[in-house]
Amino acid sequence: MAKAETQSGCSMEKDPRNGYSSKTKTVHSLRQPPHLPPETLAISVTDYVFSLLRSTGAAAAAADFSVDTADFIIDATADRSVTYSCFLRQVHSLTLSLPPLAKGQVALILSPPSPCVPVLYFALLSLGVVISPANPLATESELIHMIKLSNPVVAFADSSVSHKLPPLPLGTILLNSSDFDSILTRPVQNGQNPKRLSVSQSDSAAILYSSGTTGRVKGVELTHRNFIAMIAGSYHNRVVNERAKHLVALLTVPLFHVFGFYKIMEMAAMADTMVLMERFDFEKMLRAVEKYRITSMPVSPPIVVAMEKSELTEKYDLSSLEFLRCGGAPLGKDVIERLKSKFPNIILVQGYGLTETAGGGALMRPPETEWSGSVGRLTELMEAKIVNPMTREAMPPGQRGELWLRGPTIMKGYVGDKDATAATLDPEGWLKTGDLCYFDFDGFLYIVGRLKELIKYKAYQVPPAELERLLMTHPEIADAAVIPYPDEEAGEIPMALVVRKPDTHITAAQVIDFVARQVAPYKKIRRVSFIDSIPKNPAGKILRRELINQAVSGASARL
Repeated sequence: MAKAETQSGCSMEKDPRNGYSSKTKTVHSLRQPPHLPPETLAISVTDYVFSLLRSTGAAAAAADFSVDTADFIIDATADRSVTYSCFLRQVHSLTLSLPPLAKGQVALILSPPSPCVPVLYFALLSLGVVISPANPLATESELIHMIKLSNPVVAFADSSVSHKLPPLPLGTILLNSSDFDSILTRPVQNGQNPKRLSVSQSDSAAILYSSGTTGRVKGVELTHRNFIAMIAGSYHNRVVNERAKHLVALLTVPLFHVFGFYKIMEMAAMADTMVLMERFDFEKMLRAVEKYRITSMPVSPPIVVAMEKSELTEKYDLSSLEFLRCGGAPLGKDVIERLKSKFPNIILVQGYGLTETAGGGALMRPPETEWSGSVGRLTELMEAKIVNPMTREAMPPGQRGELWLRGPTIMKGYVGDKDATAATLDPEGWLKTGDLCYFDFDGFLYIVGRLKELIKYKAYQVPPAELERLLMTHPEIADAAVIPYPDEEAGEIPMALVVRKPDTHITAAQVIDFVARQVAPYKKIRRVSFIDSIPKNPAGKILRRELINQAVSGASARL
């Protein structure tokens, strides 16, 4: 057995195959820990990323790759690019020209993806300003709720959505204006530097909004240290261990989401090239892969399903694409196998993370990708427990329970919501994820479903995600969701909401029979409704509460 160190400093035994300690009933990461700067070092995540960029650029120079001339951002909508040297000048110029913002003040950002958003992120973070990006599609009432949580003093917004914002103390600055453009292109004099503030790693860096799939969104407070730990793990794996080559990645994930937010930082640290689309369109995505010779894409599960099913993929040259990095929700094994069959040269890398963990948690890395159905092993420096929801007892590999996580990427808490913070973070630093999971005996993590989403059929618990993955294997079903439907006798019954593929005519009886032949009796679908689309958040998670409200209100209307 290998030795490991607990957070309290005492040594204990762990199984080298899966990282499980029978003494503490904790699963530890098997990945080599990266070097982290001392916690006492005053450094912002911007400073940390730019220090890695300089190291990466120096190492890459031998391969005729120059950070000075290489593209950092390509705007696919306008077909224009921003080099690293231009990007760094823009960040420097913006830090000199921003309104007087104090360290710790919050800036709301409301914009579709554009090259100025990464510039804004890095400039504000370097000054110790807390950035709070929101979904530009959010309604006025949703934005008011977010503003009440984060209390921003200023907003940076695209003119197309700025009208939805209430007045703020320092107003709203339009990102797509000539004034803002002039700031980014203003020449910087030699020796002209912004007033340096001492930014501690423990200082808040961002307030990101949770998905709100089971209720109103929460403001997740994340520190500079949280993101530094995330980036350190990726950098150690890609640059130190693998000497990985330069990537050209198309970001299909929103920049306000933790996945997109983190990818901006990671790609800058690695001297990669990112391609942005102002609005996501599946065929435009395929066109961009062909035009810019995309090698990697972080994607949500609906995009993977679309690539596996759509005939549009045959119209474009996708031969440059090497990696799909999928997060947000687990993919079914059948979807993975069909994707591999269609694109044998693409490596699908699944991962698991939460806004509350700065996007970290578990990750599949080659050659681990053959472990279909798992979201991978614990990321660097992460610990986990599988906890029985009833007894609160931690359990060994092979048993299902709630996943608890602990490590340097765990959030500070929920802003403006002490009760939710106390309910989610225990005094020892464990984050209760609310996800029903298990580890296998090789340390791979499997997501079964959300605890709060389990359907209580009589004395049984039915995970909707399991039935959804099964429904998606039917050749006439384009998409599906399973929700609890109230029933006087059983309490709740599993109800399927199904999107038919075009020109198909599958019936409710056929859906029920298809599932019944493959599951235990208590898991059977007992009610079916056909709809045009399944509502999902930007990460690809089903907005189950919305579907439940529609189903229940529809039933009430018929009474």
